[in-house]
Amino acid sequence: MPPTAQTYAYLRPSAVHGTAAGDTLSLQTSGGITPAGRAAHPRFFTGFLTAPRIAASGLLCVADIAAARYYRPERIASLDPVVTGNGDRLRFESFSGCCGVYARLDLLGEALDGDDIGHGTTNVDVNTPLSDALNRVGPGDPLHLEVGPDDLTVTTFDGPVVEKKVPLPDRWLRGFAETQVVASGFDLRAELSPADAVRFLRSLPRPGARGASRGALWAVPAGRTLRTTARAVPGAVCLAGPERLTVLTRVLRHATGLRIHGPAVTAGSGPVASAWEVLLPGMRLTLTLSPDAARGFSGEGGVLDALASEESADDAELVSVLLSWEPTVDVAELAAQSGLTAERVRAALTRLGTAGRIGYDVAEAAYFHRELPYDTKRAERDNPRLRAARALVEAGAVRLDGDGPATVTVDDHVHRVRSAGGLLTCTCRWWAEYRGGRGPCTHALAVGIARRAG
Repeated sequence: MPPTAQTYAYLRPSAVHGTAAGDTLSLQTSGGITPAGRAAHPRFFTGFLTAPRIAASGLLCVADIAAARYYRPERIASLDPVVTGNGDRLRFESFSGCCGVYARLDLLGEALDGDDIGHGTTNVDVNTPLSDALNRVGPGDPLHLEVGPDDLTVTTFDGPVVEKKVPLPDRWLRGFAETQVVASGFDLRAELSPADAVRFLRSLPRPGARGASRGALWAVPAGRTLRTTARAVPGAVCLAGPERLTVLTRVLRHATGLRIHGPAVTAGSGPVASAWEVLLPGMRLTLTLSPDAARGFSGEGGVLDALASEESADDAELVSVLLSWEPTVDVAELAAQSGLTAERVRAALTRLGTAGRIGYDVAEAAYFHRELPYDTKRAERDNPRLRAARALVEAGAVRLDGDGPATVTVDDHVHRVRSAGGLLTCTCRWWAEYRGGRGPCTHALAVGIARRAG
């Protein structure tokens, strides 16, 4: 399926403007969603950055990821970062073009000195002249920040003066959905001081002439620092494609610490995702890495069970009404308000995440609300495994045998699907290769759909 075109329409290019009172960083916004509904050019904040040079470096990191491809790097990709106002902070997010790295810069209240922070989500224009200007921001330079046009009443009658049309791959949209599911299974595994963080990150392999490295490293806590091994051990964090952390060199001099997050692993575990959170004064910069530089988040399959459930669709409608742009989503409170169990609320949030409406912050171990202007049905409609599973059910290829193994017939192949410890296993090649590490296979999905329908 060819990618659709995403159009970013801005009143003017983002820029750093010099004034008598100092420089102003004017970030122009495209169409987005606010509590009042859709807005052509929403305005979220105007005020001063308390640490302008550090904020400029963090924004450049997010922009670098948006313009990068770590797999097949010869293909250029550039998607404008997303900004969300949550009332007490601004979140800037981007994905690499290969969908294997997710970046987010959180400007917390301590980093912002100005008007109230608005609520909503939009794209922001980051262009080459702006990047050059941000690189020139000095440590003592005051910097005023505007997120949104400074005077809509004067400038909107001429319509957009800057327009970008870029291909928007379906897998990039699915990546937003999958990262919040993956990250919600992370725990804090290690925390390094600034000096130890710098030493560790500078010791990692540099990018080779041919791009991504082969294989994955594992970072293991060792005293106050980390050591790397070639195999998983309990307590280790996977570091696949270590060259993907090179972008952090922009902010290392300002770091006050480094936190590393990942799922629990055992000896012999295969590669998994991880999150690398750099602590900055009043800010956090987090990179979430896929399990392999050649493997984007879009194929992880963590959302498929929620998408296949009609119950989660109804629950998601109810939960969506209760979301209110809070910086953290309280699952227990949503459960109390909706009358659903916490498990069903999480499934509903997973489903809402497929439209980009939910993210996950590993620093606070909590979901957060955003609203991307994408079709809420698109992730479900365009997911190949889910489409194939529904087609098998409709074709009568699934035969259930009570609580015993189910049979799925595909052409002249017969697959057996069994339940083991709450997980559906299958005799197909997909299950043999991934063992559930990339979500359920098509046959297990089809069995789940058929059982719920029965």
